[in-house]
Amino acid sequence: MHINSLHASHSVPLNSSPYLSPSEPLEENQNIKQDSSGHSKVSSAKGDSETAISEQRVLQQLKNRDREVRAHELAHVSVGARFVTSGAQFSYQKGSDGRLYAVGGEVSIDTSAVPGNPEATIQKSQVVARAALAPANPSSQDRQVAAQAIALGQQARVELASAKSVSEEDSKGNNIDQFA
Repeated sequence: MHINSLHASHSVPLNSSPYLSPSEPLEENQNIKQDSSGHSKVSSAKGDSETAISEQRVLQQLKNRDREVRAHELAHVSVGARFVTSGAQFSYQKGSDGRLYAVGGEVSIDTSAVPGNPEATIQKSQVVARAALAPANPSSQDRQVAAQAIALGQQARVELASAKSVSEEDSKGNNIDQFA
């Protein structure tokens, strides 16, 4: 239920141009490549390996985030299963390897009261609160859903206590003293 995205950024120093002018000498570990516009472009083995390392780092972050997001949503589903109204839905980011990685997700869960049954509402609110707080790192949205479920349970307890109080008063008024 928490969304976080990773963005990679590559910065190029202001005075460095990747393009080779006709009068510049080629250094030992540089290669000349042509880009799509036909311009000659200088690439160095060092720059290419730094870019590859950076891409690998970002890709590993995406893989880690994907694992974290999927585990987070699975925790919600596994604890709140009978009240989950839709399975986990994910938002994705495409990695440099062309694969999609989950970077955010959500699970919908029924947080309504059980009509006419405060005892069932209390039980349901407990399950919903546990489901909301099931992941290792609940998001603020998860905490908010848990708080709503706890409030629903407290409201049902008040309703149940009120109903028992009325029931006890009714039963006291119906007793006849047989020994009078």
